[in-house]
Amino acid sequence: MTFDELNLNKPLLNALNDLGYTTPTTIQQKVFSVVMSGQDVCGIAQTGTGKTFAYLLPALRQFQFSKDRLPQLLIIVPTRELVVQVVDAIKKLTPYMNLTVVGVYGGVNMKAQTVEVQQGLDVLVATPGRLADLMLNGILKTKAIKKLVIDEFDEMLNLGFRTQLKVILDLLPPKRQNLLFSATLTDDVDQLVNEYFNRPVRVEAAPTGTPLDNIDQSAYLVPNFYTKINLLTNLLNRNAVMTKVLVFVATKQLADQLYEQLESGFPDQVGVIHSNKAQNYRFETVNKFKAGACRILVATDIIARGIDVADVSHVINFDLPDVPENYIHRIGRTGRADRTGIAISFITESAKEQQAAIEQLMNRPIPMLPLPENLVISDELTADEKPKVHMKTIEVKPPRREDVGPAFHEKIDKNKKVNVRRDIAAEKMLKYGRPIKRSGKKKRD
Repeated sequence: MTFDELNLNKPLLNALNDLGYTTPTTIQQKVFSVVMSGQDVCGIAQTGTGKTFAYLLPALRQFQFSKDRLPQLLIIVPTRELVVQVVDAIKKLTPYMNLTVVGVYGGVNMKAQTVEVQQGLDVLVATPGRLADLMLNGILKTKAIKKLVIDEFDEMLNLGFRTQLKVILDLLPPKRQNLLFSATLTDDVDQLVNEYFNRPVRVEAAPTGTPLDNIDQSAYLVPNFYTKINLLTNLLNRNAVMTKVLVFVATKQLADQLYEQLESGFPDQVGVIHSNKAQNYRFETVNKFKAGACRILVATDIIARGIDVADVSHVINFDLPDVPENYIHRIGRTGRADRTGIAISFITESAKEQQAAIEQLMNRPIPMLPLPENLVISDELTADEKPKVHMKTIEVKPPRREDVGPAFHEKIDKNKKVNVRRDIAAEKMLKYGRPIKRSGKKKRD
């Protein structure tokens, strides 16, 4: 099937021709007719299979211009990078349409975004936190929204956006079409779908956890961090085909540490991105990587679903993810849109459990490769890799002191309170040495 066989209008077909797209992917082909019928949709597909165009094409096909300039299509995504990516995709599809799209996200001043929203728009792409702020402050008018798209629903719940999503869903018009797209369908997602969606049609392009067939997977058993660096350097130096390499690490600290190690050997060829980096820095780094200005991008899972870079030649799992599904999302950054890709994992002994969970999810093993013969095996360990010595703390009791007196002092007599009848005469005798008698007045003769 080609795009010409779908029920697309001329503006969209012309835009697709300009982009060089002729054949829809599996998820695009399966979803189109269901969305056009007006039913709610729950689309399950692997990352990199064209989910964005799968919901944009039918939604834009049914778009009708309105003078009110209130949003008719609302798209919610988990990350700022994904907002920019979806806005860019809409602009590519609508050069022949009179349509305004705005993207809003947190981490930047809300005033500029407020002005954009108030000036009028047709399509809004937003992260949950900033969208909830705009709605609760009365800035965003939602009465014209006809379609709601939630992309990467499971990732939003993982990031802690459940409260914001429920607020948003409660404030939207009840009469709307809901489109949910995700790579994995969890119990939490099922619960919210049953609560807010109207019997959605489930469209599945591939079972959850199925790896992309056009990605060549392999792995090395590596003893420690510094040997991993030596191996990565070895691979980069001997393989000229590693032109765009995306390296995933477990933590922000490891990302910075790896960046410092690689920067000396590959000056001006390495970038790093994680949630502690400023938003402008993150956008600039991703744009350099997309343009080929930097060869290696070190990243955490923050962009495992939030970046669409053409021609990523290799994905390196410097550390295996704790969540098996994230492995699928990571390797899906290469081999996109039916292109071939390569994913290489560095596995330590401590990561064998994560490897087993990933292989169970995929229902296939990751092929293991022998280490290169010229690889330098490092004996140096990081602080996290050094064995922890857990010693029992023995409390030493201080010796008893035999020469210690009582812990109180005897009260002086006048401060003693005894419930006895006082002998005033005796007290005065004791005080003055003689009895004190009251002298009466002398009687006058």
